[in-house]
Amino acid sequence: MTKDFYEKMTPFYHLIYPDWERSIERQAAQLHKVIQENWGNEVQTILDVSCGIGTQALGLAHLNYQVTGSDLSEAAVERAKQEAQKRGVEIPFSVADMRQVYSHHQEQFEVVISCDNAVPHLLTDDDILQAFQQFFKCTQAGGGVIVTVRDYEKEERRTQIKPEGVRVEDGNRYILLQVWEFEGEIYEMSMYVVKDGGNAECTTQVMRAKYYAVGTTRLIALLKEAGFEDVKRVDGAYYQPVLVGTRKK
Repeated sequence: MTKDFYEKMTPFYHLIYPDWERSIERQAAQLHKVIQENWGNEVQTILDVSCGIGTQALGLAHLNYQVTGSDLSEAAVERAKQEAQKRGVEIPFSVADMRQVYSHHQEQFEVVISCDNAVPHLLTDDDILQAFQQFFKCTQAGGGVIVTVRDYEKEERRTQIKPEGVRVEDGNRYILLQVWEFEGEIYEMSMYVVKDGGNAECTTQVMRAKYYAVGTTRLIALLKEAGFEDVKRVDGAYYQPVLVGTRKK
């Protein structure tokens, strides 16, 4: 279900952001600051295990990091490759499930990142722990992990409508909104993309995915169980809460 969601969402994903280009630049600067504050100025290599269409990877590459990216969605990875080529940056992108990311890359990096609430697509603690253990194997001694997630501890477990906004592109107006429907700690998110070309009729596409509304307290515990130390939550550094952990030397 997650892969299918992103395969269909790939052409529209940039529309989630009011200005995707500015978001690429801003998020890279914010992540750069987190990296410097936790692991110093010498970090060079980064693995983005949920790269999507490249939002974080592209900006970090422009800051002269050596970035490698992977994602579950073949369509997203293909678009990320195209976006990197357009911008003149070299980023090896490939298709991989974050639960097998070390088995796939067979390499260690100074920092491993997973942003934009990707981890809660894993619907059980066991799946999340498996992913975090793979992140740990991908992390060099002395390096660390960055995970950004929604603050689910503040979300009500009820049906919700969350407007994403209105965008104008190529003479068309796009209206984006999410509908969340909960069953316990799992909810189905339906993303509606309405295309208004100015005529009497609009076209609507809907993509659906499931999420585990897991709190940051639980995620911190799972990062520690995977082997990371000095795990903490950082607020105000990014548009979502940031979880940071270090693999000790």
